Amino acid sequence: MNDLANFFERLAQAPAILVTVVRVQGSGPREVGAWMAVFAQGQVGTIGGGHLEWQVLAHARAALAGAPLVRTQRHALGPSLGQCCGGVVHLELEAVAQADAPRLRGQLLATHHPLALFGGGHVGQALVRALAPLPFALTWVDSRDGIFPAEVPPGVRCEHSDPVHHAVRDVAAGSAVLIMSFSHAEDLDVVAECLLRQRQAHDLRWVGLIGSRSKWASFQHRLVARGFSEAECVQVTCPIGMPGITGKQPEVIAASVAAQLLQVFAL
Repeated sequence: MNDLANFFERLAQAPAILVTVVRVQGSGPREVGAWMAVFAQGQVGTIGGGHLEWQVLAHARAALAGAPLVRTQRHALGPSLGQCCGGVVHLELEAVAQADAPRLRGQLLATHHPLALFGGGHVGQALVRALAPLPFALTWVDSRDGIFPAEVPPGVRCEHSDPVHHAVRDVAAGSAVLIMSFSHAEDLDVVAECLLRQRQAHDLRWVGLIGSRSKWASFQHRLVARGFSEAECVQVTCPIGMPGITGKQPEVIAASVAAQLLQVFAL
């Protein structure tokens, strides 16, 4: 279970204080948008650990017990906190309950980066599991009926599309696109649709295709025959994954590609 799922499950049972990093000056332990939910017993998420987090946890739990809540806080990460980051972290604290869940779901997912995954096979399913705790809003697309599992993590939207490449038109601007369908013919159609969208709007962050160098060489010839230039084909990354990781198990490929996506979005 990822942090979002855990948070909403616990929020259905008890109120919490939601702590969000809204500004960082200089060096800080977490980025803007990082959050933690503090319950009377336990927490979900983190704002970076250390004395800063301990101090905020104590304040939030006191507020849950009836003490006044300081909603806007500024913390200098110097000797007084025993943290030598040297920056300043600005936090917002909010008392939340189950009734706030619909709003919070949209609010927390808004900080996630858009990603479209074409293919519900073994690697696709392993990749969804690997991405679940990471800050991605995933659209998962396949042309086959009954391919998606009954339950998917928060932030994952499943879409059936036949023909599958038509779904490229509805992918959110700024998305990374991963292509790993069950057939090379579908893969080629999705790649071609991505290149066409790049030609018209140039609004996809990155396009990655699973496969070998020989597969990509074959695809390039076919794409050029469809009217795409070699310069346009360069926009596709194939093979995908981090250099030096050679394992073929779905989970290994998924870990490698997840790390690559973190680099794409500079996370």
